[in-house]
Amino acid sequence: MAQDTFFEKRSPINCRGNLLFLDEPIVMGILNVTPDSFFDGGKFNSFDTALKRAKIILNEGGKVIDIGGYSSRPGAYNINEREEINRVIPIIEMIVKTFPETVISIDTFRSEVVKQAIDAGASIINDISGGDADIKMLETIVNLQVPYIMMHMQGSPQNMQTNPQYVDVASEVLTYFSKKVNQLTQIGVNDIILDPGFGFGKTIEHNYEILDRFEEFNILNLPLLAGISRKSMIYKKLGITPEKSLPETIRLNKIALDKGANILRVHDVKEAVELIENY
Repeated sequence: MAQDTFFEKRSPINCRGNLLFLDEPIVMGILNVTPDSFFDGGKFNSFDTALKRAKIILNEGGKVIDIGGYSSRPGAYNINEREEINRVIPIIEMIVKTFPETVISIDTFRSEVVKQAIDAGASIINDISGGDADIKMLETIVNLQVPYIMMHMQGSPQNMQTNPQYVDVASEVLTYFSKKVNQLTQIGVNDIILDPGFGFGKTIEHNYEILDRFEEFNILNLPLLAGISRKSMIYKKLGITPEKSLPETIRLNKIALDKGANILRVHDVKEAVELIENY
């Protein structure tokens, strides 16, 4: 991969003993164990299908498996904590047993889910709420000392797309991150990854404004995650279905790489890995 000004020598991220190197971009493969996610809901709910999906992610070059048991699509049903735990913990345990060196991130905003997931073998927290949805999340991060992916979201999955408003969306997200990073570093959180939250409390126009100015988030000198894969900012804009949105997903991921993305969170791992290898 060709280097550019946004990629510099970074210290590896310690995922409970597994080192995640981000000198060059990596791919995070999505494994949703939910019945209602916008693209792959219901596909990987059984042990067999989830394990097959995990194997595909790893074989195709994914460095992280992102496991989620709570659908965060706009208007998603708000399941309770116990149901979320019952969905994700057995899957995490099974994948760790089968592929012991796998780096797993738990996609949740609930501290109790985080605790049980890390105990089961996950090693990264991926929090769509940036710690705002659970008052115990920040202390949980400090106690566990695992990497934390902090996403920006306006509102909640149930209302975030009702009427999102900003004066200057990129600047406001950057200000949010700046304040949060200061808070996290003060309490002893070491490894922080930033995700501006494409599609989370943002209109299509907001999403493209953030992508256009994605390089501005490099000012915080932290790894950046881009989660654009097959989202409505693509298929609604083009008037197509999520199933037909892969080519545009690849194009937008290329833009994100150009502007400094270190992690691509995707449904289509093989294509994203090839994009990085040929970059």
